[in-house]
Amino acid sequence: MSETPLISVVDDDEDVRLALEALIDSLGLQVRTFASADAFLASGTLFESSCVISDIHMPGMSGLELALTLGTVPDAPPIVLISAFATDDIRRRAAEAGAACFLSKPLDPARLVAQLESALDTPL
Repeated sequence: MSETPLISVVDDDEDVRLALEALIDSLGLQVRTFASADAFLASGTLFESSCVISDIHMPGMSGLELALTLGTVPDAPPIVLISAFATDDIRRRAAEAGAACFLSKPLDPARLVAQLESALDTPL
């Protein structure tokens, strides 16, 4: 039997991390949360992750910078960027940074699940 996929959540807002953790856990997936992109990168979890969900606006390394960094790493997992500031410019920058998709906060759980299904190439 294959191992359960791990989703890494990177967001400086603890309430968002907890909500995403509960949702992802309810899907039967593994989840690890991080308060910053630097903490995620330092954790050694990058290559264990099947997908990364990251806020764009965070202290230190932004989600856009994290997406650009992952884009330089062979076999890095796809990244889903999220933000409460869903401007056309942010959407364009997320796409240019290589994000698998961009979702607006507050998140629509059905859209997030659909994006995870796409990233994992499996129904949840």
